[in-house]
Amino acid sequence: MIWCVDDDSTIREIEVYALEQMGLQARGFADGVTMLEALKKEKPALIVLDVMMPEMDGIEVLKKLRAEPIYKDIPVIMATAKGTEMDKIGGLNSGADDYLVKPFGVMEMVARVKAVLRRTTKDVSSFDLTVGLVVLKEKEHIVIADGEKVELTHKEFDMLRLFMQNPNIVFSRDKLMNEIWGTDYMGESRTVDMHIKTLRQKLGNAGGQIKTVIGVGYRLESGI
Repeated sequence: MIWCVDDDSTIREIEVYALEQMGLQARGFADGVTMLEALKKEKPALIVLDVMMPEMDGIEVLKKLRAEPIYKDIPVIMATAKGTEMDKIGGLNSGADDYLVKPFGVMEMVARVKAVLRRTTKDVSSFDLTVGLVVLKEKEHIVIADGEKVELTHKEFDMLRLFMQNPNIVFSRDKLMNEIWGTDYMGESRTVDMHIKTLRQKLGNAGGQIKTVIGVGYRLESGI
């Protein structure tokens, strides 16, 4: 779960929406006080924290997090309209793991979130992924499509995970061959087509999320 803390509701909602579209679970908070209270019941995988907020600014919230042993290892990305080097150094010295300068693009934010998770988490792939009607539980090696558990082969599972980690991104057949079977695999690209066909069938209604891009390859859409 990724938490987005920003007193601007528009920015907060865009951040949450962008993360969810990329298959990550996200939750928004309007201020640091509310977020700190929520920590008593749940611990997020990462926090995107705005600096300029009323009551308690982001730097103060970050210092409180780093002062508590149970919370000090939660990765934090600071977001602020201030862009000078001194501002960045101040935020990082307070314990931030990365820094975003407003205005920033949502894809940049998602990329930073994934990068920080890779650096700070032993196995970022262990997080549950949810895209549209499909849920993939990495640790349990379980896939749930439209509420029903689905039995997949190892390669089908790997392919679905790749799609779900990169929703709405088109993968060519060659790219899928390299990513799933490895560069040394000597099989034909039809192998990919056959796996896509069976994967769609097994996913049932959710299989409609896997779209063919004629002349290019395949993508998993976030909705059907």
